[in-house]
Amino acid sequence: MTTTEAPEQARRSAMEAKLADLHAEQTKAVEAGGKYIARHQERGKLTARERIDLLVDEGSAFLELMPLAGWGSDFAVGASLVTGIGVVEGVECMIVANDPTVKGGALNPWSLRKNFRAAEIAEKNFLPTINLTESGGADLPTQKEIFIPGGRGFRDLTRASARKQPTISVVFGNSTAGGAYVPGMSDYVIMVKEQAKVFLAGPPLVKMATGEESDDETLGGAEMHSRISGSSDFLAVDEHDAIRLARRTVARLNWRKQGAVPATTYAEPDLDPEDLLDLIPTDLKEPFDPREAILRIVDGVSPGSAAGGGNEVAFDEFKPLYGTALCVGWAQLHGHPIGILANARGVLMSEEAQKAAQFIQLANQKDTPLLFLHNTTGYMVGAEYEQGGIIKHGAMMINAVSNSKVPHLTVIMGASYGAGNYGMNGRAYDPRFLFTWPSAKSSVMGPAQLAGVLEIVARESAEKKGQPFDAEGFAAVKAMVEAQIEEQSLPYVLSGMVYDDGVIDPRDTRTVLGICLSVIDNQPIEGAMNFGVFRM
Repeated sequence: MTTTEAPEQARRSAMEAKLADLHAEQTKAVEAGGKYIARHQERGKLTARERIDLLVDEGSAFLELMPLAGWGSDFAVGASLVTGIGVVEGVECMIVANDPTVKGGALNPWSLRKNFRAAEIAEKNFLPTINLTESGGADLPTQKEIFIPGGRGFRDLTRASARKQPTISVVFGNSTAGGAYVPGMSDYVIMVKEQAKVFLAGPPLVKMATGEESDDETLGGAEMHSRISGSSDFLAVDEHDAIRLARRTVARLNWRKQGAVPATTYAEPDLDPEDLLDLIPTDLKEPFDPREAILRIVDGVSPGSAAGGGNEVAFDEFKPLYGTALCVGWAQLHGHPIGILANARGVLMSEEAQKAAQFIQLANQKDTPLLFLHNTTGYMVGAEYEQGGIIKHGAMMINAVSNSKVPHLTVIMGASYGAGNYGMNGRAYDPRFLFTWPSAKSSVMGPAQLAGVLEIVARESAEKKGQPFDAEGFAAVKAMVEAQIEEQSLPYVLSGMVYDDGVIDPRDTRTVLGICLSVIDNQPIEGAMNFGVFRM
């Protein structure tokens, strides 16, 4: 006798399998140094993640960003960097730590992408930056991809200082060649005695260039820089002391948030976040109600709570009877007010586009951040919809998204295809943060649709030439294209290319977004005053 698995259980089983796979992939980043991790620790040195653990406040969360950078490339998963947001002495900071167990912390092309994105997040959210530095500089075999764009990292450091956005560099070991400019351009520099080595050229290169005989300490040791060159502000006796000094430096920054103060009392979601694993269909063509996700992410209004400032519902839906394929409304998340746009059915039509444009304007009018929850196949096509103005209405929505000035957060829960990715504030539209669930898929269109289009084009081409169309022969091509697009649309591929800030467990969504909203409140929110011309 066979039993049929309930739909919710089938969805949960599929998501649990994806989460197990995600954990395995993230473990690759943690263990990227392989045998060199043990060798590093045998020298009495801390790993990058151990340094971060000691740096952040005890019991506080560290939101690691882009842990899968470089996935699918020739380089180690994680791209020899650990980046993320942590609380140090009560101050939210961007932390960037070289992983010296991976090629000595050398930077490759994916390291640059990751580093640039970290700097962008720090700039937009006005975060101090702490660099835990130990790097041999550029990965020389790929220097042609690093040298020219790499200068942006130094530019970012100096511009942060000009914005009164502190930068701190803690040097634990080698920081050579271009890597020497990280401490060289930071506001505060801490070097570890008998470990830090900061110079533009090491003894062998100096001898080749000038004939001068020298040694590491004379050229760039921590004591020399602390006593003679002045490039070091603090001389730490060991790594633990260096981290103590970094924490004391942050404590003396006199740092204060300039943005709104969130509600101090709020309720946990009225629906259990654990059930988010039951939500996403195994086939993304099957729609699901995003309200089920929203009510498991936003603050609840449980009896007796003070959540929502006295609101009677957790999610106040706007225009619920119009453009029903897009669900929009107001809520509160960890005490922060927020507007939400979520795809209720995959396709976006004129009504949904117009509804979104109006809602985005309203959020800007009252300076409220926006959260976009993706599950879209794109804008509707066909003669009826073209004649009804789908292009101009879609353009209206994209105009609103593009010119909105309030902070945007994006979570890709399911499908994110075509221009729907743009209208729902995909990576190209500069969301403050963008995360994906393991169930996410993103590409120009679904694999079957794209392969089908190619078949139609090939068939029409054969007919124009008066040749028979080899349907059987094209079937293999079609299958290959479907498989290729399916693979390229998976979240690990996109995360590896730093098109998101991380693939997350759906159950962690509320916590992750709460951290992001807290960071956003480092400075005041001011909505857009105008949006340019809306084509009516």
